[in-house]
Amino acid sequence: MVAALGTPTGLEPEIELKGRLVKQKKFNFNLISSNMSENELFKIPEEALKKIKTQEEFESYFQELYKQGVEALLKAEISEHLGYPKHDPSGKNSGNSRNGASRKTLKTNLGEVPLEVPRDRNATFDPIIVPKHQRMSQKIEHAIITMYSRGMSTRDIEATIKEIYGVEVSEGSVSNITSAVLEDIKEWQQRPLEPVYFVVWMDGIVVKVRQNGKVQGKTIYLMIGLKQTGLKEVLGMWISETESASFWLNVLTDIKARGVKDILIASTDNLTGIRQAIKSAFPNTITQLCVVHQIRNSIKYVVWKDRKQFLSDLKYVYGAINRDMAYDALDEFAKKWGSKYAYAIKSWRDNWDELTAYFDYPQEIRRIIYTTNAIESLNSSIRKYTKTKTVFPDDQAALKAVYLAIANVEKKWTYPVRDWGSVINQLIIKFEDRCGVL
Repeated sequence: MVAALGTPTGLEPEIELKGRLVKQKKFNFNLISSNMSENELFKIPEEALKKIKTQEEFESYFQELYKQGVEALLKAEISEHLGYPKHDPSGKNSGNSRNGASRKTLKTNLGEVPLEVPRDRNATFDPIIVPKHQRMSQKIEHAIITMYSRGMSTRDIEATIKEIYGVEVSEGSVSNITSAVLEDIKEWQQRPLEPVYFVVWMDGIVVKVRQNGKVQGKTIYLMIGLKQTGLKEVLGMWISETESASFWLNVLTDIKARGVKDILIASTDNLTGIRQAIKSAFPNTITQLCVVHQIRNSIKYVVWKDRKQFLSDLKYVYGAINRDMAYDALDEFAKKWGSKYAYAIKSWRDNWDELTAYFDYPQEIRRIIYTTNAIESLNSSIRKYTKTKTVFPDDQAALKAVYLAIANVEKKWTYPVRDWGSVINQLIIKFEDRCGVL
């Protein structure tokens, strides 16, 4: 806390405002510290320490220290804004001057701190240390957003902030603070993307949203891209009540507008209209339908007593060495089960080309593309963070919760996918100049 009260003259630290880093203004801290060294500035006087006898006195002392420090920074800010220190003759007839101070109570991790915020006559002074209309410190705002992203309800957040910091925060304040994330979502959804993604996984997660007085299920569709570094990133999220070729074409057109020129392989569930949209937006992209989803869909038509043997026989199809052997295995499978479960087998035949695209690649690549497990894992993590929110009040609340959950998950994506050195070399051989690797 003390270190936040000053920065050596000449440095431009970065500070975080509403989740974004911005350059802090240079302040002439000589206006505060005079000729004191940095060690002297931060050193607590021994006389003050001797007077502190209890925990309450200790906390009160640091609250007062915080107040003095912030007010000193505010005075330095307005001097920088006006271009001259207080009482300096150079300010005469400058066109602007100090105009007293306004009182503000700031909710901080040290409790509620009353502040005197300086004003100027032209009302052009907009402080960075304590921005206009801000009644809560960034540390508490960050704590609220973090708790919200971990799935805590606004009521639980309110109680936790009160218990830890001794500060009253209403449910409305919590909602307003987390709503600041919507601007971050807008920037994130419009950020430039890589020109080439080796693999893209697409799927959706269903959420319940209250709309027009009724609760209805909506799907937030997600897309993960595999970059040239072997790292994954979420490319975006799109909410919709229905899916169609038109919807998916809009999604793919969106990522094209953000800089994506090519996708080598798209791994997806057999979502409505997805194959037509991929073929239209990225004609050279190979589509691989998720084999795991196909297996799940197949056994929906199988009675319980047949499932174990049905799955055992089906494994010879998707677990074959190559496509030709897989097709022969499907014929054998159809002879055994075709009369009883014709529709399940028809689904394999109708989608054969997209279901078996992975046979064209070595095992290391097959393991990455034959299933949408990458995005299934993301969906599972999102559900863990949002499980306390059974119904969202609107679309924005749902997107806000999912975005914060994604941010938490992406922090853990620090290593490339398994066997990345081998995978990238095989992709370069297979796709040659499309990989865009220098």
